[in-house]
Amino acid sequence: MKKFLDDDFLLTGETAKILYHEYAKDMPIVDFHNHLNAKEIYENKKFDNITELWLSSDHYKWRALRTLGFSENLVTGDGSAKDKFMSWAITLPYLIGNPLFHWSHLELKRYFGIDDILNEKTAEDIFEKCNEMLQKEQYKVIPLLEMQKVRVLCTTDDPIDSLKYHNLIKKDETIQIEVLPSFRPDKVINIDEKGFNEWVDKLSDIAGFKIEKLDELLQALEIRIKFFEESGCKTADNGIDNFVFENSTFEEAENVFLKIRNNDIHITKNEIIKYKSYILLYLAKSYHKRNWVMQLHIGALRENNTRMVKELGPNSGYDSIGNSINVVKLSNFLNALDIKNELPKTIIYNINPSDNHKIVTLMQCFQDGIIPGKIQFGSGWWFMDTKDGITNQIKDLAANGVVSKFVGMLTDSRSFLSFPRHEYFRRIICNIFGEYVESGEYPNDIEFLGNIIKNICFYNSMEYFGFKFNKVN
Repeated sequence: MKKFLDDDFLLTGETAKILYHEYAKDMPIVDFHNHLNAKEIYENKKFDNITELWLSSDHYKWRALRTLGFSENLVTGDGSAKDKFMSWAITLPYLIGNPLFHWSHLELKRYFGIDDILNEKTAEDIFEKCNEMLQKEQYKVIPLLEMQKVRVLCTTDDPIDSLKYHNLIKKDETIQIEVLPSFRPDKVINIDEKGFNEWVDKLSDIAGFKIEKLDELLQALEIRIKFFEESGCKTADNGIDNFVFENSTFEEAENVFLKIRNNDIHITKNEIIKYKSYILLYLAKSYHKRNWVMQLHIGALRENNTRMVKELGPNSGYDSIGNSINVVKLSNFLNALDIKNELPKTIIYNINPSDNHKIVTLMQCFQDGIIPGKIQFGSGWWFMDTKDGITNQIKDLAANGVVSKFVGMLTDSRSFLSFPRHEYFRRIICNIFGEYVESGEYPNDIEFLGNIIKNICFYNSMEYFGFKFNKVN
């Protein structure tokens, strides 16, 4: 029987152990999509207690707490820090097979040196020990990131964001981490969502002119894209719950835009699709001009529980896996860009596992023979960020693509303690490669495989995104 979370956790053969310990373990981290707060990084925030740091923004944990029957005041409400932590400690042992059980113990072990299993009996001692350590300077935000060798972070930022703190970080020579913005244009694409006109008005104020026509909207977006570029941005992220695409003219898109700006409620679903298609295509062409990476997160079914979302707001743990991607629409979108050689480097993330092979085989149709791995199959995302989800993503990519050019893992997290998820991913991919060797499916060339592992962990993403590593050697 193996000991829980020992040095060879998730590594089942000697080849896997060599690949992880000698090649993957000490590689730095590039996290090219997360939801961390640049202000908290710049100010090197000090957290008052482990509950604030660990539980206050993690909707994965919130969902589990609710399932165990804990009331909302102990999840996102006004319960005390200790009571919330105790609730999590009671919940955790029940999460057999859930990555939260692994992640949570990896986080306690890697950041706080705690090997004990968190449960109701150990909770008070662990709570006090973590809180005591959090009072030390080395447990502020930046040292926490440095503990995990985080070198590059790409946050998620609205086009109207001032990027004040990104630019302050860039100028601060004491911060040895690249913290770069990502352009997230969901609010300009989702014309059918509440608050669209108010958002456009804010964009108008920032751009310095009134936005009444579509060409004025596009002009304002170009101003913001240029501003993001000057602030170090190298990627745009698009959250597209239901991927739709139809060929659309400027006139068709403008007609819809004018209707919305004039509060005309008589708009058809097809008109909305025409507008969304035109804007997404326009933005993708703009990314291509700048050599940005376009990330497409497709397929989430959001805000299912309208009663609770109304009470708590978005991103509070009420999303799920949506229907399978309409791969025909996605193909038409990629083809519309490629036909004029305007397809940017693209990472496609799906949330429904039934789409894995659809995405991998489709992306192979748009590799250009120039940029290695130009079109990428994104790592296991959200509900697929599990042992099985990661394993399937890697094996499905290997089966129908070229896993060696994979750009690897990201956290997609709001927590500063989430980076051991990279370790989790690295252990899994080393184990998969080790199994290929030990089953006789791949030669026992450790040095070659080890270098591929190092590339997937770090170097592939550095080259793919064009990160220059300006702040560190």
